[in-house]
Amino acid sequence: MGIAELTPDGSVVLLADEVASSVEEHARFGGVVPEIASRAHLEALGVTARRALDLAGVQRPDVVAATIGPGLAGALLVGVSAAKGLALAWGVPFYGVNHLGGHIAADVYENGPLPECVALLVSGGHTSLLHVRSLAEPIEELGATVDDAAGEAYDKVARLLGLGYPGGKVLDELAQQGDSSAVPFPRGMTGPRDARHSFSFSGLKTAVARYLEKHGVEADFSPADVAAGFQEAVADVLTMKAVRAATDLGVSTLLIAGGVAANSRVRALAEQRCAETGLTLRVPPLRLCTDNGAMIASFAAHLVAAGAQPSSLQAAADPGLPVVKGQVH
Repeated sequence: MGIAELTPDGSVVLLADEVASSVEEHARFGGVVPEIASRAHLEALGVTARRALDLAGVQRPDVVAATIGPGLAGALLVGVSAAKGLALAWGVPFYGVNHLGGHIAADVYENGPLPECVALLVSGGHTSLLHVRSLAEPIEELGATVDDAAGEAYDKVARLLGLGYPGGKVLDELAQQGDSSAVPFPRGMTGPRDARHSFSFSGLKTAVARYLEKHGVEADFSPADVAAGFQEAVADVLTMKAVRAATDLGVSTLLIAGGVAANSRVRALAEQRCAETGLTLRVPPLRLCTDNGAMIASFAAHLVAAGAQPSSLQAAADPGLPVVKGQVH
């Protein structure tokens, strides 16, 4: 639950950000269980909202916003229904906004107003290259993954290595102990005839699985080297295509957002390649890379500042909401 203030000069200030996580409950099953996610949302929402309001010193906000998509249908329904109820009770407008736009908007809290940029949005469910002119204008999708998202590939490879769920952080830590050149893995969709701004990670995941099948019987491999080789392949493709997209469009700023933006190798390689090409790199602080309420508050504040009309209380949650649609009316 995030609470933000829109200042007279148009900047957005974070007043409170309270997070309730059900990761430990999902970890027992090796991945997200939709029913558990919905129940966890329902159980945590009231107390989390109360903590955020108390921390911000706010009795009645001017606007209530919630993620209306994309995402798991049950969890979306819980959040949207609660937000509509609060908006109705307080007599304030309701804004149903895009979760993916929120990830981009999270950057402004520490890095200031967002200029025109190319955004690499990379998470467990999405991997896309986006052209963002401003947070108040429709976002253009330049390309996306044609199969697995990068974060999804991380979780699957972590499972293959017996690292548990979620796999991103623990695999990153293991990779830092290995040699990324010891086990080279393929880079998907990097050939001359492949789409310049699209991604594919299913082949990489399969390559890791086959390597482990071949060498795992006799434990003839280093898990750290496998993790490092996998991570290098992912970071290489993500940052190479992101820098290419910014160069293609003549845009001087690259933003990386989403859960995988917290990855140490993605950050380091992005910094290196942006420095080499003269691009300005923006990445949200680690605590705002994964899902949080602060990012939704930020995105909604920008829409309000731009004069966007509130969403109807009849607006329905949309699990497949495209990134180009920032708000559901």
